[in-house]
Amino acid sequence: MEKIKILYEDKEIIVCIKPIGMPSQAERSSSVDMVSWLKNHTVSESRPPYIGVVHRLDRPVGGIMVYAKNPKAAAVLSQQFSKHSTGKTYLAVLTGELPEEEGVLENYLEKDGSKNTSSVAASGGKLAKLEYRVLEEKEGRSLVEVHLHTGRHHQIRVQMAHAGAGIYGDMRYNRQATESWNQKHGITSNREMPALFSAGLSFEHPLTKQMMNFKVLPEKAPMSIDEWASLSYYK
Repeated sequence: MEKIKILYEDKEIIVCIKPIGMPSQAERSSSVDMVSWLKNHTVSESRPPYIGVVHRLDRPVGGIMVYAKNPKAAAVLSQQFSKHSTGKTYLAVLTGELPEEEGVLENYLEKDGSKNTSSVAASGGKLAKLEYRVLEEKEGRSLVEVHLHTGRHHQIRVQMAHAGAGIYGDMRYNRQATESWNQKHGITSNREMPALFSAGLSFEHPLTKQMMNFKVLPEKAPMSIDEWASLSYYK
């Protein structure tokens, strides 16, 4: 079982790094999920463990997450996420080119639950907004920082692809560009592995009301410091 890195823990919350490929919560597969792992981590003879899910990351996406350790903390944190009062920063490797070096993307998205996909709506849908900043470009790909203003289903993946610069390794929304880049560089693996990482998270502590700020860098390809020099001084 893969060990999860804990960034912070007290009686109310636990902040950790979700490994790539691990589900945020229990699902139909037999894979170990974050909630099960954290329950084992917090198990106590005096009380049954409680781990409350207040936000999610797609299974192939790794990075910072916060979980509640009691129902009251879960309710407070859930309200923050639903009101978009938290700060969420992602790093992503893209193919193609965005309209500008930095900017804002706004679209209306609609979700297809039967296919577990989202798309830019011709009419209707829910507002999706993000800010981005290009950190580095090389060999037909770019490393970007993304700040989410909303938290829609597959939002970053859909909006970036719609803008003409989909996420590298995203076989659902950016298959053709990913396969083309892989073929050009002699890479044979085309498995679903979006180069997207939750690098920053800020929120108000549910009990103390103190602002909690966390930031980490991805350690695995194709997003490591070894591949992107800009991450060495990224702030």
